[in-house]
Amino acid sequence: MNTLRRDLLLRTALLAMPALLPRPAGAVGTAWSPERALRIVVPVAPGGSLDILGRLLARHLAPRLGQPVVAENLPGAGSNIAFEAVARARPDGHTLLVGSDPLTINPALYPRAGYDPVRDFAPVIEAVRAPQVLVVNPATPVADLARFVDWAREAEGRLTVASQGNGSIGHLAQAVFAQRAGVAFTHVPYRGGGPAVVDVVAGHVEALFVTLPAAIEHIRGGRLRAIAVTGAERSPALPEVPTVAEAAFPGFEVVTWQGILAPAGTPGVAVARLAAELAGVLALPEVAGDLARQGFTVTAHGPDRFATLVREEAARWPEVVRRAGARLE
Repeated sequence: MNTLRRDLLLRTALLAMPALLPRPAGAVGTAWSPERALRIVVPVAPGGSLDILGRLLARHLAPRLGQPVVAENLPGAGSNIAFEAVARARPDGHTLLVGSDPLTINPALYPRAGYDPVRDFAPVIEAVRAPQVLVVNPATPVADLARFVDWAREAEGRLTVASQGNGSIGHLAQAVFAQRAGVAFTHVPYRGGGPAVVDVVAGHVEALFVTLPAAIEHIRGGRLRAIAVTGAERSPALPEVPTVAEAAFPGFEVVTWQGILAPAGTPGVAVARLAAELAGVLALPEVAGDLARQGFTVTAHGPDRFATLVREEAARWPEVVRRAGARLE
């Protein structure tokens, strides 16, 4: 065999070798499509901001994937029931979670949360961020943050302030606010922002810290009065409402994130396809516009950036919880 022919044969063999090697886990092909209906698990009761986001994404994702996408509410145990259920679900891309801050907060609050936020999930896309908003029933005489603080001091701990649930971002915002203001509240936890909003509107609870989209339509309709938002800047959805930082406590900031996660071990091609399709949904003018009107800021950060956020949040919250004095009741 001459030298040229031998070299050509050797080169052909070397080029063919990658196809003969075992593929890494998750590399099941160059494309992925769901084989049946998908389930997006919403860890709170209907009506809250997570529920709003989950149903919006499900509705627009279905035609892009060619399969039904069902949003399923699974509230309870501070959202831990849903978190654990998704963590243990089959990692095939057909079960997803609308996750938010409690996913990374709860391990600092519950001795046995039943999951690990970093180890047990594959982040797909961070969809949005939003501030908390402090609201009161409009029948109260409180119209600004200074008067609200005076009201809390006069009540000497009897002022009832609701949240989306024990250990929720609203609960922590309330605890950090009470610490900064030097006041005490009677915390009233609910299973999600929707039921909490309803009870403040009805006058059963006096105030509420809740993610803005869960309350914004009631604010616009005059059924709730917004006192302040907890972002670093005013919300474009409520530009007339000041931030806690500008009205009273410089540096105060508590902002929630919300996104879609899958069980750990979900094939990378499935995560990539889902992330791409969800990013496409979030870029639709009608979706982005709807989310902005509700008080969300669309982020659409992909799997790698979202995974970094989850790791950072999981490391951050234990100290915040300790300093805030937040506890389960």
